[in-house]
Amino acid sequence: MNEIVNPIITLLPPLLVLPLIFYYGEANRNFREGVIIAAGVFLFIANVMIYRDVMAGAMPVSGEIHLLAGYSLKLSAEPMGVMFGLLASFLWVVTTVYSIGYMRDHDEPFQTRFYACFAIALAAVMGAAYADNLLTLFVAYEVLTLSTYPLVTHSGTDKAKRAGRVYLGILMCSSIGLLLPAIIWVASLAGTLDFVPGGVIADSGIGRTGIAVLLALFAFGIGKAALMPLHRWLPAAMVAPTPVSALLHAVAVVKTGVFAMLKIVTYTIGIDTVSASGAAQWLLPVAAFTIIASSCVAFTKDNLKARLAYSTVSQLSYIVMAALLATTMSVTGGAMHIIMHAFGKITLFFCAGAILVTAHKENISEMDGLGRRMPITFAAFAIAAIGIIGLPPLGGVWSKLMIAGGAMDINVFWALVLMVSTLLNIAYLLPIPIRAFFSPDPGVAPGQPSPRQETSAPMRWSLMLTAAISLVLFFYPAPLVELLALVQWR
Repeated sequence: MNEIVNPIITLLPPLLVLPLIFYYGEANRNFREGVIIAAGVFLFIANVMIYRDVMAGAMPVSGEIHLLAGYSLKLSAEPMGVMFGLLASFLWVVTTVYSIGYMRDHDEPFQTRFYACFAIALAAVMGAAYADNLLTLFVAYEVLTLSTYPLVTHSGTDKAKRAGRVYLGILMCSSIGLLLPAIIWVASLAGTLDFVPGGVIADSGIGRTGIAVLLALFAFGIGKAALMPLHRWLPAAMVAPTPVSALLHAVAVVKTGVFAMLKIVTYTIGIDTVSASGAAQWLLPVAAFTIIASSCVAFTKDNLKARLAYSTVSQLSYIVMAALLATTMSVTGGAMHIIMHAFGKITLFFCAGAILVTAHKENISEMDGLGRRMPITFAAFAIAAIGIIGLPPLGGVWSKLMIAGGAMDINVFWALVLMVSTLLNIAYLLPIPIRAFFSPDPGVAPGQPSPRQETSAPMRWSLMLTAAISLVLFFYPAPLVELLALVQWR
């Protein structure tokens, strides 16, 4: 019988590779980047082994580091965490390959620091994915914020430094001012911070108002979930290089935020407690407003990365809404949407970076006819856009249908919000590849073919792979569904 894998192993590849990143630095870039990719592959294999154990009915756990008053740092594997760990580790490899092409083609400075912070961020994500309790989750959350700050300010310009202050200010103030008090409150109510199926506060005597306030502290305290008005850090961070944007939007930061929200609702408060109390009813309109308002703002943005940033704010609130609806179907749909959105959005950002590096275009209004110069890039963009919209044959349709199904169980209005948002997704995403393929190319005489201008191989193959996976997830979502079916809701 195979030995059960300790989740602590997921922290080792990104941390052990750090000395090698600094040692080889700029002197041997090929070796530096090779060991990063190797570490990513080992990390993904470790997550696959944990997936194997969980599917076999085991629950891998680590040892404990005891802190104050009996509270400890501890890792354990449960289905949603395994799903998130698999996602982040796989996309670390892909994003690293993409980053090699981008950072070299764009001649970015401070590449060693970039890869080192990237590795620390992935270790923090693994800590969050496999956190056994709220304290471990909080520590991983804060390490992730601090390790990604240098990535946001990577270019060192005044604009980047201002964006970094917004980024760090909002995320640290919300976590210390709101999330930490919520965690302390849970400890005082339940006497434990452990994640337990069904939640730990159901028998604590807390009333409906108390649950509502606790939910609000978590929802706004987890600033990485980007509920309005605590969303400004995300558009501001778009000043960072495109691989960082991909990290923020698909691999690590925002996904850690919404994952934490799902995990807290499932294992700290409990979906039955949220549903029976009706305590989320006043927060649902906040999520709905964020979904619609950020979609409307996205429609007004000509800068491609800015449009994609506001699209992310909207899509994150799909997952927050799924958590607040507190049904088995909605929360499962929210967990699936982490995966579906990740592959779609990382593809869109990969394409945005390819367009910038190759064609030196940032604004959508400048992309007329560019699809005939970069057909692979814009074909991948179109595929990913359809996935974000939630149309077949892309995987995003399944997660959106499940969230909508959970919404229908509560109130048809919330399902209508998702439908309106889908129409807005169509309005601000599909015109981009349409104008790129079908508008006249201003740089080419009428009747003449457009010259091919595709990006470098590492970038091109990365965006092709993530676009292809978005397609595969439509036809083969079974492994994801089977994994989430093991979640212990009660």
